Amino acid sequence: MKKNLLIILAIFSGLSSFSQIQNILTDDIAQGKKLIEAYFTPMAESFGSGLNSGWYNTAKPHSLGGFDLTFTINTVVIPNSSETFKIADAGGKTFTSTKDKASTIFGNSDATSMIYNNTEFNMPGGLKTPAIPLPMIQAGIGLIKNTDIDIRYMPMLNVGDNINIHLLGVGVKHDLLQWIPVIGDALPMSLSFQGGYTSLNTELKIAGQKISLKTKATTINLVASKKLLMVTGYIGLGYNSASTTFMTDANFDLGGIQFDEKIEVDFKSNKNLRSNIGLRLNMTVITIQADYTFSEYPTATLGLGVSLR
Repeated sequence: MKKNLLIILAIFSGLSSFSQIQNILTDDIAQGKKLIEAYFTPMAESFGSGLNSGWYNTAKPHSLGGFDLTFTINTVVIPNSSETFKIADAGGKTFTSTKDKASTIFGNSDATSMIYNNTEFNMPGGLKTPAIPLPMIQAGIGLIKNTDIDIRYMPMLNVGDNINIHLLGVGVKHDLLQWIPVIGDALPMSLSFQGGYTSLNTELKIAGQKISLKTKATTINLVASKKLLMVTGYIGLGYNSASTTFMTDANFDLGGIQFDEKIEVDFKSNKNLRSNIGLRLNMTVITIQADYTFSEYPTATLGLGVSLR
């Protein structure tokens, strides 16, 4: 087999032999990448959904010099449909099995016996988790023209025993009603445009192999809110986009064979509409927020912060 395919298969455990090394075709390499993509796609898509959540808890921007600092946890709910994938769709006629489906990275922990070129190997099981939490710290400051700039950040953080994450993002929120004063003065609410971009680097171990996922997520939203006494209610309607690159380092040692090449797979960009609804409790300078985002991968957000309008 060519080194690239060996590295793909090395991510999965239990390859018993590497016969017919010189006979692998380019189509087999492409099919191996599809197998990788099917296994990791739910993680890439769930990260994209989580990264595009938690950007706002009101549509009203800060006044000039106002600021907030908030710690949020975006918990992505994993749908049942994302726990398995169809082997025939991902493996084609190249990678086969006696089973119809195999676990994704979020499926059960049972390995799936697969066959390639009369060689048996095991697809690894999943993490068997119903949800993925993405914690982050976000700070915003008010600029001119009723505009906020937000920065979100999380240093390298351990999530469980096998996952490390690091993220950085920037967002903007701009009041729309200021440009239509007749309507703006008549509406008892705030209405803003919001957009955000977040980059997430993930390092994890699967079947003893170190891999990394780099996810880039972008969201644009129309946000409306209304404050009554200490409570602010808000809703948002928007669009999510996220793409992920899968990478693995070189220097795999398989049965004493050293491989110097590394592999990189670009997953298809995930694009979908989103809507969310939430409440923020204002206690002097302390804020508590909770909202829920409706999308392919639903996300619940909880946040605690300080805010000076």
